[in-house]
Amino acid sequence: GLDPFILSGAKVLEGVGKMVVVAVGTRSFYGKIMMAMRSGQSSETPLQRKLNVLAEQIAKYGMSAATLLLITLVIKYLVQCALAPEFPPASIMFSHFVSIIIEAITVVVVAVPEGLPMAVTIALAYATTKMLKDGNLVRQLSACETMGGATVVCTDKTGTLTQNRMTVVRAFIAGNELSSLAGVAAFFKGLPQGTKDLLMQGIAVNSTAFEGPDEAGHIEFIGSKSECALLGFAKTCGQDYRSVRADNKPERIYPFSSEKKTMTTIIPLTNGQFRVHAKGASEIVLRACSKFIDANGDVQVLDQAARNESLRNISMMANHALRTFALAFKDISSNEQQQCSDEDAPLADLTWVGVMGIQDPLRPGVRQAVADCHKAGVIVRMITGDNIETARAIARDAGILTKGGKAITGPQWRQLSPEEQHAVLPRLQVMARSSPLDKQIMVERLQERHEVVAMTGDGTNDSPALKLADVGFSMGIAGTEVAKEASDIILMDDDFKSIVKALRWGRAVNDSVRKFLQFQLTVNITAVFLTFASSVFSSDGQSALTAVQLLWVNLIMDTLAALALATEGPTDEVLERPPQQRNSALITFEMWRMIIGQAIFQVVINLLLLNYGHEIFHLPYTDAGLAQLRTMVFNSFVFLQ
Repeated sequence: GLDPFILSGAKVLEGVGKMVVVAVGTRSFYGKIMMAMRSGQSSETPLQRKLNVLAEQIAKYGMSAATLLLITLVIKYLVQCALAPEFPPASIMFSHFVSIIIEAITVVVVAVPEGLPMAVTIALAYATTKMLKDGNLVRQLSACETMGGATVVCTDKTGTLTQNRMTVVRAFIAGNELSSLAGVAAFFKGLPQGTKDLLMQGIAVNSTAFEGPDEAGHIEFIGSKSECALLGFAKTCGQDYRSVRADNKPERIYPFSSEKKTMTTIIPLTNGQFRVHAKGASEIVLRACSKFIDANGDVQVLDQAARNESLRNISMMANHALRTFALAFKDISSNEQQQCSDEDAPLADLTWVGVMGIQDPLRPGVRQAVADCHKAGVIVRMITGDNIETARAIARDAGILTKGGKAITGPQWRQLSPEEQHAVLPRLQVMARSSPLDKQIMVERLQERHEVVAMTGDGTNDSPALKLADVGFSMGIAGTEVAKEASDIILMDDDFKSIVKALRWGRAVNDSVRKFLQFQLTVNITAVFLTFASSVFSSDGQSALTAVQLLWVNLIMDTLAALALATEGPTDEVLERPPQQRNSALITFEMWRMIIGQAIFQVVINLLLLNYGHEIFHLPYTDAGLAQLRTMVFNSFVFLQ
């Protein structure tokens, strides 16, 4: 049965009625959703989980290295003291032990990458600021990073993929064909003058739509979507419907009704006759026609061949999921006009003008955006309330429905068992006649397959699915407040292209964190190994890098590197590789190869300088010479980073 409930924020479009308030505040549907969202703590993202594990492991290795260094240096010093001619005084020993402990603590400080959380935060904050310029308002910082690993995007058709504005995209008028939206002006220019006037008269006079300001103050066509499409066609042709309307005041109007599927208007002509303009369902108008206008603008008898050709044109448009509208007219005398019924329009012996195909066209750039998703290894699934034929045609046009892909309706999807749904999912690309519950089930099934799901939605009923998805996108223009609250990212322009921009930034954030990690680990491994090796093998147990030098390196390398590497924007290359798996390693084989290769290279150079620097640079074996050499080693270490 029908749902009798009105939700907070709903708009009454027409009619009069009474309502009983059954729940307010936290007990209302809106309130329950808001409370559920407030209590639901956002879970850690895959990257955060991996970083936490890595930080723990690094801390363990750092502690182990520091403990080993402490024990080794203490034993070495005690052995040296024992072998010395006389045992050093306690004060000197205490001082030496303190310096050993400071060295060990410094190793721990250097080993732990404190800059990592800062790098992640800076990367996310920078990305979200830039994403706002791309039309994405990020409500959850972590959503930006999660989007980088998205494997599936489930998107609404209306308003996201399409413009949510019905438009004339095909037409067959008086033997002339319009094949695309781009050719409207040229098509109209090519029509005979008499046909032009007749066509514009039929569109302007036989219509209830008009131009006026919408809620936001923008000038839009207001009325039925089909009539708005025809007025939009007239405007694109450079014609003003208002002047045509002003010159032709209607004598009689037979409004559009769902039973008759036509609208008819009778206007007076200057020669004392009257003209009947009819428009409506193509098959019904064609049935009422006995004549047609040819390419020269002349009236001819509508024989069977001409009728069949018009039927073929109507059928061809229907196969392309276009809604068709036919236009026809006839001239009648004053007496005939007076004899017309007030109920039934004079729909007989009409002259066929032509048929127009209207459609909600794709937004500019949607095909490219879908192609970018496929190139990036992200599957796009379209969800719509439209019938399956329209859904298939639009999905094919957008590049979503590919060869071997499957389209299904919401009721069919709900009847399948979970196992059958899993069997269908890999090839499922389009869901038509869907309900919000279908979206929720789809998200659950995809997550059971370990997919990272991004979902778009605009209605209050979409909120559970948006909350359940890994990344929920709500519509900034068409979305309800509840949907916006449930989402992670708000599409300010309701455009699918903005989802691809979010994908680019998400991957850029993951790349930035990996770049910083690679750099940080190289510095840390080099510093710890160099400190350990030089302390253990030097005669006085002193490290090549002092505690102050190590802390300086740590400060600069952590802070400035985090700033530099975390604020890099996305490149086109980020969409030319598949998404990272949820369980993929944070540090890849290539990263390890780079880290270890660089660390070995840097350690070798620094140890060579330390051991052979005096000979290479002809430095004296004095305190001043040693200070010079240590300065050179320190600077070499910094420059190598």
